[in-house]
Order: sequence, then structure tokens, then C-alpha cells
Amino acid sequence: MRNPIDRLFGNLPRPLRVFLDWALTIVGAIAIVLAIKAWVVNPYRIPTSSMEPTLHCARPGAGCEARFSDRVLADRVSYHFRNPQRGEIIVFETPKRAREVCAGSSGSSVFVKRLIGLPGETLVEKRGFVSIDGKKLNETYVKPERRDMRSGKWKVPEGEYFFMGDNRAESCDSRDWGSVPRKNLIGPVFFTYWPPNRIAFH
Repeated sequence: MRNPIDRLFGNLPRPLRVFLDWALTIVGAIAIVLAIKAWVVNPYRIPTSSMEPTLHCARPGAGCEARFSDRVLADRVSYHFRNPQRGEIIVFETPKRAREVCAGSSGSSVFVKRLIGLPGETLVEKRGFVSIDGKKLNETYVKPERRDMRSGKWKVPEGEYFFMGDNRAESCDSRDWGSVPRKNLIGPVFFTYWPPNRIAFH
């Protein structure tokens, strides 16, 4: 059975048909990759220590534990069909206020943080421990040495979400610049694919 190139361009010399076949295959593959990145999954690198030790950044960055930064994949589809869930690690577009407040983030178009507060909830932090609507949050992902001694109270507006880093002492997050509108959320981190010794599902 003749392939589409031979059927469409059968009058062209064979070397040219072979070239067209390869060119269209490469263009098609690139288009598929770009479509996947735009609508399905997207890779991200962890640039700061705000999520240590859950997600590593690379030394010599301040507070970074690893030689190489973790590379993760975020699912861009889920939130079209369900609501974000507390505890998920989420990639989101950096709010303008965050770019203004967080040192070194002026060039960061996205942040990676953990979702702590849902729309309509009231969060209270006392000496590093968080309560939501009066109930203490069990945060096993925050290591004792990574807590800070901050205190504060925040009300999450409807349609917005409150994020914090696992490395509380080094995280510039919603405590500093406020909650994040739903439209800014890109998707949950579901897989660390690099370096090899860090491969894991989340």
C-alpha cells in the first residue's frame, strides 16, 4: 500500500518524496509535543528552596539540598473537571503582587507551592502551626526544622486559593502576598522525572 506522500506527490522524484516524508514526520512530532505541553502536561524546574525537602532545588542556592534541581510534570487537564484539593502541590501563574514582594522572583512566570486554604476558609498561623476554621491542620510534609515562628490570620476570598511552601522558613507565599485566583492555577504536580534518584509520583 502506497503511503500518503507517494499518493499525493507520486510525480516527484523519489529523493524529494523521502525528504517530504521525513519533514512532515518531524513537523508532526513537534506539533504533538507542543500540543501536549499546551493542553495536557508541562515540565517545570524547581528554582528555589521554598518546597524543600519535598522538592529539591540545586546548590549553591540558599537552602537547597541537592546537586540538581528536581524536574516535575504538572497535569494541565484535571482542573477542567474537578476542584483543586487541599494538600496538592500546584503550579500556578505568579500573581503580580508576588512578583513585587518576593525577592528574586521578578523573572518567575510560575510558582510551585502547596495548596493550604480553600475558598471561604479562615486560616490562622500561630508560631508556625496552621489551623483552618478552628481545626489544626496535620502537616506531615513540613519538617520541624523547616518551620518558622510566624503568626497571622487570613480569610480566603471566594474563587481564590491560599498557598504555602513546605519550607516555611524560606517560603515567600500567600502569607506575604495574598491568595491566588482560580484562573491562575495551571495544574497539580503529579510526577518528578529528574534526577533519576528522585523519580516519584506525588
